[in-house]
Formats: sequence, C-alpha cells, structure tokens
Amino acid sequence: MKRFLPKSLQGQMLLAVALALLVAQGIGASVAYRAQLEREDNGIIHSLAFRMIGGRILRDDDGREMRPPPGRPPRMGRLLRMAETPLRESDHRNHAFEDKLGRILAAQGFVATEIQVFERDTSDTVLGRFIERRRALRGDGRGDPKSIVVAAVRGQDSNEWLVARTLRDQREPRFLRNLILQTLLIYVVLIGVIALILRQITKPLAALTRRVEDFAANPTLGPDGRVEPQGPLDTRSLIAAHNAMEARIGTLLDEKDVMLGAIGHDLKTPLAALRVRIESVDDDDERAKMAGTIEDITRTLDDILSLARVGRPSDPQEPTEISALTASVVEEFEDMGEAVELGDTTRIVLSVRATWLRRAIRNLASNALRYAGGACVTVEKRGKLAVISVTDNGPGIPEDELDRMMEPFERGDPSRNRGTGGAGIGLALARAIAEQHGGSLVLENRAEGGLRAEIRLPL
Repeated sequence: MKRFLPKSLQGQMLLAVALALLVAQGIGASVAYRAQLEREDNGIIHSLAFRMIGGRILRDDDGREMRPPPGRPPRMGRLLRMAETPLRESDHRNHAFEDKLGRILAAQGFVATEIQVFERDTSDTVLGRFIERRRALRGDGRGDPKSIVVAAVRGQDSNEWLVARTLRDQREPRFLRNLILQTLLIYVVLIGVIALILRQITKPLAALTRRVEDFAANPTLGPDGRVEPQGPLDTRSLIAAHNAMEARIGTLLDEKDVMLGAIGHDLKTPLAALRVRIESVDDDDERAKMAGTIEDITRTLDDILSLARVGRPSDPQEPTEISALTASVVEEFEDMGEAVELGDTTRIVLSVRATWLRRAIRNLASNALRYAGGACVTVEKRGKLAVISVTDNGPGIPEDELDRMMEPFERGDPSRNRGTGGAGIGLALARAIAEQHGGSLVLENRAEGGLRAEIRLPL
C-alpha cells in the first residue's frame, strides 16, 4: 500500500487535501440530502393536513356526494368520505407521519380518534393506471409522481373516515448532479491553488536538494551554481542559511588544505635533512634502524595527509579499465618479490580517479601481506557493482571489530610498529577512496579462513 502513496511533499499535501475535501463534501452531501428528505416529508404532511382541514366534499343539488365518472380517478385535492378505512393488509403504515399529522390537526382544533397514513405505489391505484395511459401516449415518464400518500382520519363523533391524498413526486435528479459538479469545481479550484502554492515551496527545495547532493559529492564546488533564495520567506531563509554554511565549509576546507600543505612541508624538510645526516653514523645496523624509523614517519605522514585530502581531490575522473589498473598494482608487488597474485578478472571500464583507486588497492594488498603473508586480488562484475576483492588466508578479524577496523588509527595490534601493523590508516584511507567514488569498502571473514576486503563501485 505504501508504495502507491506519493513520496514528494507536494504529492502528499495534495492527497491529504483531496481526502479531507472528500470527507467534508461527503458530510455536507449527507446533511443536504437529509435536509431535502425532511423538506419533502414536511411538505407532504402539511399538504395532507391542509386538505384534511380546509378541503370540502363536493355534493350535488340533492346533497349527495359527487363522484367522478367510472374509469377516472377522483381529483387529488378532493377530500373523500368513506365508511371503511382504505388501508389494506399489504400497506405499511408510516407512524412518523401519523404522529406529525396528529399534532398539526390537534393544533388546529381537529380532534381525531384514529389516524392512518400509508404510501401506495401509483401503479396500484386508478390514478396510476391513468398515469400509465398518459405515459404511453406521451412516450415519456419524466415528471410523473412516484407514489401516493394517503391519510385516513376518523373524527371523534363520526364512524366515517375522512381520506386525503397527495402525491410524492420523483426526487429531482439534478440535486445529485449539481452536488457532483459543485464538488468537482471545488476540487479544481482548491487543488489548483494549493498545487501552485506547493510548487513555489517545493521547486526551490528540489534545487537546494540537488545542490546539497552535488556539494556532498564534491566539496570543491565554488559559489557558481548556488541556489538563489526564492519562494516563501521560510524557504528563502533556509536557502540563505545553507549558502552561508556552504561558504563557511568551503573556507574551512581551504584553510585545512593550506595547513596540511604547511605541515607536510615543515615536517618533510627536516626529515630529509635527518636522512642525510644519519649517513655519518658509522654503525651500519644503527644507521639502518634510524633510516627505517624515518621512512616509517614519512609514510605515516603521507597516509595522514592523503586521508585528510581525499575529500577534496584535485585530479578529475577519467575512464579507466579496472582490471588493467588492478593488474598494474599486482605487478608492483611481484616486482618487489611480494606474495601478491592476480586472480580472475573481468574487463570493466569506469570513470575513476586512477591514482586514488590504485592507492586503495595497494593499501588493501599491503594490509593482507602484513597480517597474512600473502594476498589474491580479483575483479568481477556483480549485478550493478564492480567489485575489487583482496583475499588472504590469515587469522581474520573478530566479527564485532570489523567496522571499527576501518576507522582511522584503529588496528588489531595496539603498537604502531610498521612490521606489526603501522598507524592503522590504510583501511580508513581505502574506505574514504571507495566512498569518494560513490562506493563502499566491505570487510568480511571467509568461511574457509582469512579475510576478504571488497571495494564495491557502482557501474
């Protein structure tokens, strides 16, 4: 059910207003329909009461009651006097009408010992047969009465029944049609106005959303392309606040790059000078240890600076054959005599930053070498993903620590020795590079033992 509901703010608001309007119109239509029925019933009761009180019985010169010729119904407004009630066993009395008619007659001083009110279909009366003949001649039944309402009243001092009749006309079909047209008109006007208002709100919000997504993917975006404040006051204030925040973030990132460049320059220069000075140390073993320490510091500094700058890459993305790039990284390790081999690969071309992606694969392979002594690198297409896998046969990582190992400066060995794990930045940098390309880094323990690190990139 939820998948059929609109996802946008505009769609949800229009749906809510439409449902609310439908409920309101339904209630209004019900009230109007009941009011119309009540008006019809009150009209019928008052018509019967008027004929019962003010009607007269036509008589001839001899005082005998005049009756219509055979085959013709008596006039509807005529008051009839009958020795017996016209109520049949098949007729259903309307007690609500009887109570109302009794109150009206009593208010006019007409005392009735018994009141019978019932409704009979016109087809079951002489009048109905006359109407059928008229309909046959005219060929149209519009305007014909629906039924006849009969009221029979017996007075206090008489055994005869006074009978009054009135017609219940067919309900006006235009009532429902007018109600539907009114509802459609309200829908068109109200929904149209609300849609225009919502468009003024959602259009700048959609533009702001696209700008936020672009800025999140590439913080190096300049002021060009920023959304100009537009729409209602609240929306304009939101866009202005975002533009100010974006400018502040850009300033902070620029200051960070300047600071990192200064740190890298200020630290690497004395390290290079120190590397020259240790050449004067006579002890070969001591000189080798000192050189190794300087090299560790330099590599750690490179990793830290790379991790800090990965969010603001300067090189553009270019179409790259992933399996060839992976093979070149493996060849580098093979040239150094390291136990890194290339497994099955699939030819995949993606737009990536080759230098950064090569760095990520190299970090994963180096991590596998450090902890397991070897690695196998494969490239495959899995659904809508390009997957670069680096597997090893080492001890793996406890399940509850897999996510923590991808955080900066986190590692299994608490020491910072390069031989047992280094500074713990390699996995964090590989994950940051994967996310830079819209992908992810996934670590999982293999069922046969060892660890599998996958860089998953969207095709």
